[in-house]
Amino acid sequence: MESIKLDTHGWEELVDITAEIRRIVKQSGVSDGLCHIWCRHTTAALTVNENADPDVKHDILLALSRIVSHDWPYLHSEGNSTAHVKSSLLCCELTLPVCDGDLALGRWQGVLFCEFDGPRTNRQIGVTVIPTR
Repeated sequence: MESIKLDTHGWEELVDITAEIRRIVKQSGVSDGLCHIWCRHTTAALTVNENADPDVKHDILLALSRIVSHDWPYLHSEGNSTAHVKSSLLCCELTLPVCDGDLALGRWQGVLFCEFDGPRTNRQIGVTVIPTR
């Protein structure tokens, strides 16, 4: 498993990690297979979504903030319950196809690391590339 380490700068932000994932896939030498991506944090997540228009990232964060209110009577004492809920609503792992040595993403798609409890240093994402032949 390879590891991507990143620092986040905002309280909530979506960070494009597509280039780093593609680099790992290319270095693996796998032509056709699967790329498994794992978020090692309980207040962050992963998603695949449009990566061309920055308004999409804004809209995703806005919608999640409407769905998961800060005003609820959470019991978790650290004050970051909304981050835990948002990460659970999305996903901590992705499995993407690898074709011809690259991620088989659509034209506008990118892999996004979703920070819900930042800023943080040394966030870690595990990446494993598995050949199918």
